[in-house]
Amino acid sequence: MDLKELGWNDFFEKHFNEIKTADIQPARVTTSQREIYCIYGEFGELRAELAGKLRFDASSLSELPVVGDWVTVRMDRGHGLAIIEGILPRISKLSRKTTGKTTEEQVLVANIDIIFLVNGLDGDYNLRRIERYLTVAMESNTKSVILLNKTDVCPDSQVKIAEVEAVSSGTPVCALSAMKNEGIEKLNEYIIKGRTVAFIGSSGAGKSTIINCLLGEERQKVGAVREYDDRGKHITTHRELIILPGGGIVIDNPGLREIQLWADEPALKDAFTDIDTFALNCKFGDCAHAEEPECAVRGAIENGSLDPKRFQGYLKLQKELRYLATRKEKVKAHNAKIVTEKRISKAIKQIKKHNNKYQF
Repeated sequence: MDLKELGWNDFFEKHFNEIKTADIQPARVTTSQREIYCIYGEFGELRAELAGKLRFDASSLSELPVVGDWVTVRMDRGHGLAIIEGILPRISKLSRKTTGKTTEEQVLVANIDIIFLVNGLDGDYNLRRIERYLTVAMESNTKSVILLNKTDVCPDSQVKIAEVEAVSSGTPVCALSAMKNEGIEKLNEYIIKGRTVAFIGSSGAGKSTIINCLLGEERQKVGAVREYDDRGKHITTHRELIILPGGGIVIDNPGLREIQLWADEPALKDAFTDIDTFALNCKFGDCAHAEEPECAVRGAIENGSLDPKRFQGYLKLQKELRYLATRKEKVKAHNAKIVTEKRISKAIKQIKKHNNKYQF
């Protein structure tokens, strides 16, 4: 299998050559389920498991392989599988905060060139969710495209397309109908040989149906949406990297009901470039756009240049990100304390060992 067709490039080649040995070779993770992986490499397709040291040394989930990662592997001929020894540096990654109270990064996919943010033009349509997806995507170090699916069931699709373009901050918007296989050809300019694209969106938005259109076959399972809210079941249960017959790589993802932010405030500014532009004309550089005099953002709301609902969505995301930043600092300090304690403990053990060696 040609590594370049899998997305291999000079960046990965450079980092692999720095650690290259006779018994390891590169491979790309295509699926991951409970630390059992499927990988592609020049050897073809193999099942793989983590080396014990890699699992032990990982300080968080973000340091374990995910779909899209390039990993170094050695063959376990006796068991017909590969052992993942390490992960090559990532060019890009799409992350969210783990669910629950734990403040930790969960990397969804890695080494992607483009993120397709899929939204249905039925009951799935939600401008505030699109803004949230864009904020997350802005942190990924890659390009994004908003896909508005199901034009066939939306009589006012042109109105909704215009609404999305107004909040897209320059991100391209493509409208299509995967069910009728209309508009799929628009994706060809983004999906080319050696390039990886990931599909992100809520259940029932049509991610798997779009991928089936690209494949030309019903490979990915799809399900009907509920009539009362147009939401779908989680038919796709795990992430999967798929090589298209005509070249190009796509990653299908399970539907996301909610995606918790894992980003910094600059990503928010990139997702809300209109508000950031208005803010440049505020009288005070640190204007909070609340009660300050000559606030250009509030002025834009008053004269109709800025939708107040968009501004409220911005404030909500800003509040989330600032709380996340505070939590990150606390976790960072806690982890630093643990590392220091481990180093002190190790030093004490070494001193005791040294003293015991010279006792008579």
